[in-house]
Amino acid sequence: MSMVPLPGLKVMIDSISQERNLPKHAVQAALREALLKGYERYRRTQRLDHVNFDEEYFDNFEVELDPEEEGFRILSTKTIVEAVNNADHQIALEEVQEVAAEAQLGDTVILDVTPDQGEFGRMAAIQTKQVLAQKLRDQQRKLVQEEFQELESTVLQARVLRFERQSVIMAVSSGFGQPEVEAELPKREQLPNDNYRANATFKVYLKRVSEGSHRGPQLLVSRADAGLVVYLFANEVPEIEDEVVRIVAVAREANPPSRYVGPRTKIAVDTLERDVDPVGACIGARGSRIQVVVNELRGEKIDVIRWSPDPSTYIANALSPARVDEVRLVDPEERQAHVLVAEDQLSLAIGKEGQNVRLAARLTGWKIDIKDIAKYDYEAENRKIEALAEARQRSRPVEYEEDYDEEYDEEYLEEDYANSPVEVEADEDEDLATSETDEAQPVTE
Repeated sequence: MSMVPLPGLKVMIDSISQERNLPKHAVQAALREALLKGYERYRRTQRLDHVNFDEEYFDNFEVELDPEEEGFRILSTKTIVEAVNNADHQIALEEVQEVAAEAQLGDTVILDVTPDQGEFGRMAAIQTKQVLAQKLRDQQRKLVQEEFQELESTVLQARVLRFERQSVIMAVSSGFGQPEVEAELPKREQLPNDNYRANATFKVYLKRVSEGSHRGPQLLVSRADAGLVVYLFANEVPEIEDEVVRIVAVAREANPPSRYVGPRTKIAVDTLERDVDPVGACIGARGSRIQVVVNELRGEKIDVIRWSPDPSTYIANALSPARVDEVRLVDPEERQAHVLVAEDQLSLAIGKEGQNVRLAARLTGWKIDIKDIAKYDYEAENRKIEALAEARQRSRPVEYEEDYDEEYDEEYLEEDYANSPVEVEADEDEDLATSETDEAQPVTE
């Protein structure tokens, strides 16, 4: 069989493999595809008017690469027929039987169709070079995708490389000794207090690994995702790692709508151990543990509260640091609650520009309406609650139920709360949090 020589082929494969951090078989696969595209270009330039070069025309061709001999061959799989209509896909039975007498119609044979080196042409060589560069990029993207696919929703160490528009391009690694790849930190995923100077290092949350022919970095990382807070606490609090304390829910506002309000997070924790204080475990002695998390998040305010299966208690805890006098679950089905506080606690419960009540609503999943207890009209509100209950009762169809054990159901619900997974709120829902008056001025926290 003839062979087109490629001097220095073995050295070239080794060099590309080392520079691009690709296995040698991946480089060879890319080179074979590129050479096949070059051969396609060579065949198309021969101006064969009777041939229709469609997308599937060259499916029966392949490239045999020989790094040791430093060359390549073009092989074609042809079908044995009586009369040849297309010489690229077919071969005459009579011609094959001259070599192999046992050949029959319908069989296939593999033939060497490698052109002479001089015939390959300059345009085909250019095409090969262009396709090789593209295929190597595709191989790199595929390798990155496979390497980081399992690391989605985890935290990585990142280093700032450069800036593109409003995004920060960072270098991340999948593990010790592994090469760095580029990741994008968009503007919406950045923290306002971060200083993204060149070569500065940060912990980032890997949100997504892009698939397909995605230009630029395939990895999308975040500093604003609530998952980063969960990781930092789990890494700093041994009780969380040992599953003695668990994080039930997290609500984070890393990029507040107003520049006058700083980033803030509320995190609800719980434990099944009677002798363990979950909030104290997360805060640490003299705030040592939570301070590490705050420092990593560049001074972000973090409220650690105790989760409770009782919605009233949970809502009251979520509005910390405000003191709550009473929580009324006015519409449990729609998860609406009135929270009654003293006048001097109104602004604290609402927070700067409503941030405190907004995060509490997202943390608990209840629509919270802050009310001044001194101005609250119990009779009027009770009438509204009764009217709502009657209207719903009339709209419901009659249901015949068997014996119902309320005590058993309550135990089941509490157990279900205790086994619920961590809830990380990502979307803001300002409709969940409302207040009675707009005149209350928020205090500086």
